[in-house]
Amino acid sequence: MTDTLRFTAGDGARIAYRLDGPEDRPVLVLSNSIATTLHMWDGQVPELARSFRVLRYDFRGHGGSDAPAGAYSLDRLGRDVLELLDFLGLARVHFLGLSLGGFVGQWLGIHAPERIERLILSNTSPHLGPASYFDEQIRNVLAAGDLSATADMFMRNWFPASMLAGRNETIEPFHAAILAMSPQGLAGCFAAVRDADLRRPISLITAPTLVIGGVDDKVTLASHSEAIAASIPGAELLLLPGVHLLNVEHPAEFMEPVLGFLRSK
Repeated sequence: MTDTLRFTAGDGARIAYRLDGPEDRPVLVLSNSIATTLHMWDGQVPELARSFRVLRYDFRGHGGSDAPAGAYSLDRLGRDVLELLDFLGLARVHFLGLSLGGFVGQWLGIHAPERIERLILSNTSPHLGPASYFDEQIRNVLAAGDLSATADMFMRNWFPASMLAGRNETIEPFHAAILAMSPQGLAGCFAAVRDADLRRPISLITAPTLVIGGVDDKVTLASHSEAIAASIPGAELLLLPGVHLLNVEHPAEFMEPVLGFLRSK
């Protein structure tokens, strides 16, 4: 595995990324949820890196990336990916995005179809509202002395009660990562979600697409996954038992369809 590296985006923000797997394999980009880092995929990378050159990165405002002041836009988050691909000389990639990463995946499928080979959109939505909810979250994270209440909220949204009861070594790093996060960075990405509405343009996506949803997801509902799959021509839909971070809650059940889809002709 490589160490985490950085490149400088067009607006001067430094974005952290890492590459794993053989250099001669097709490239698979992994894009994670808001309030997580590229380590969200640690459990999947060893298996994925046997077949792919795996590229992970931290959203601006998250992990090892810079946290510029102000609201971020989905357009900016998408351009961070395109500029990273350009920096690495990658013309076409597979893309797997979960939650906010799925918003970015939809944006790329709409605005940069020539860069996307196969697209997997997991536990995501074309639009989340109301805007007032995100405005409140932004106020809360910027005003709070620490992010413990925000961390508790995310953990309840991401994982089933059975995983939250008592100590759980699998999910403890997720809680710690939120506590260490830049409030400004989290607020910036909340604004990107608040302002995103891809419900009409996702019908323009032409890449072969797999949509994965969680039956018990409380944030990006199963109905959101159904709506995405209905809007993208030829998209496949798979609903799995589970909540939001399906790759963590049910890693084997998540990886089987992901690898099957990426390897299919």
